[in-house]
Amino acid sequence: MISVDLYNQKNQARLGVVVALGLIAIGTFYYTNNLISRLKAHEEEEIRLYAKSLQYAYTSDLDADVSFFFNEIVQVNKEIPVIYVDASGRPSQWKNIPFADEDTVSFDRKQAAAERFLNKIKSEHAPIELDNGFGDKQYVYYSNSFLLKQLQYYPLVQLAGFFIFGYLSFLAFSAARRAEQNRVWVGLAKETAHQLGTPLSSLTAWVEFFKTDPNFDPEIVVELEKDIRRLDTITTRFSNIGSVPTLKPEPVADAVTQFIGYLQKRISTKVAIFVDNQLPAQQQVSMNRYLFEWVIENICKNAVDAMNGAGEIRIRMQEVKGKQIAIDISDTGKGISKANLSRVFSAGFSTKKRGWGLGLTLAKRIVENYHRGKLFVKQSEVGKGTTFRILMPTE
Repeated sequence: MISVDLYNQKNQARLGVVVALGLIAIGTFYYTNNLISRLKAHEEEEIRLYAKSLQYAYTSDLDADVSFFFNEIVQVNKEIPVIYVDASGRPSQWKNIPFADEDTVSFDRKQAAAERFLNKIKSEHAPIELDNGFGDKQYVYYSNSFLLKQLQYYPLVQLAGFFIFGYLSFLAFSAARRAEQNRVWVGLAKETAHQLGTPLSSLTAWVEFFKTDPNFDPEIVVELEKDIRRLDTITTRFSNIGSVPTLKPEPVADAVTQFIGYLQKRISTKVAIFVDNQLPAQQQVSMNRYLFEWVIENICKNAVDAMNGAGEIRIRMQEVKGKQIAIDISDTGKGISKANLSRVFSAGFSTKKRGWGLGLTLAKRIVENYHRGKLFVKQSEVGKGTTFRILMPTE
C-alpha cells in the first residue's frame, strides 16, 4: 500500500503538534504540582510548630498559658483550619473554623461547630499526638488551607483549559485549512474549465469542416464527435464544481443506468457491471447530473483498479429510512485494510503507484457538499472486495 508524501507529511505535522502540546502540558502539570507539594509541606510544618508549642506549654515548669501559644505564636496562621482536642475527646481550642470563630456565637455553639468540622477533616491527616504531662493524650487535627485546596484542583483545571484551548485552536485551524482548500478547488476547477474551452471550440469547428469534406471517413467524424462530447462533459463538470451547482429533480435510476451503459464500453471487457434497481418507478432526486455521474465514474473506476481489470461490480439502488435512497457499489477487488479505512477519502491518499489520490475525495465533496448526502465505505474485507454507499435525500 502506497501513500503519497503529501499525506505522510500532514500526518507527521499533526503528530509533531500533538507531541509538543503533550510535553508542554506535562511540564506545566509537573511544575504546578511541585509548587503545591512545597506549600503543603510548609503548612504541615506550621501545624507541627503549633503542636510543639502546646506540648511545651503542658510539659514546661513555667506557669504558661496555653492560649498564649495559640494566639501569639501561631497568630500568623490565617488560613489553616486547626483543632486542639483535649483528654475528654472534645475540641477545646480551634482556629480558622467556619462559624466557630465568630465572636457573637456562644461557646457551646462554637464547640458544636468545631466538632462537626472535626468529623469532616479527621481522615485528611494523621493527628499530632500530645502529652499533657499527666499521662493523658491530646490531639491536634488540621486540614489543608482553602488556598491549598483550590491549588490542588488547579492543575486539572489548567489541563482542561489547555486542552479545550488546543481543541478550539485545532477546529479554527481546520476550518481555515478547509476554506483554503475550497478556494484552491474552486480556482483549479474554474481554470481547468477555462483552459478546456478554447481547444473544444476549435475541435468542434474542425469536425464541422470534416463533415463537409466528402473524402473524409464519416465514421471517424462520429467518433470525434463522441470524444468532443466527452470533453464537453468534463468541462461542464469542472465548471459546476468551481461554483455553486444547479440541482434539479432527476430520475436517479435512469441517470445511473444510462451512465453505466456508457462506462461499460470504456473499461476492461473482463469487468462485468450489474445494476439492481429496487427504487419506485421514476424515483427522483435533486441532483446535478454532470457531477453525480462523476461520482459514479470515480467509484467504479476505483473498483476496476482494485480488481486489476477483472471482476464484477454490482450496483444496488433502494429506499432506506429517513426519506433517503441508497446506492451501494460493490466490487470483488482486493478490499481496504483497516489501517487505510479512515484515509480513503483523504486528499493525496492513493494505493496506486500513479495517481493523485483525488478521485474519492472529489466524489465525497460532490455528494456531501453539493447534494446534502453521504458517501462512506459500508463494508470492506481484504481479499474479497469493498462496498461504497451513497445516501441521497429524496426531499
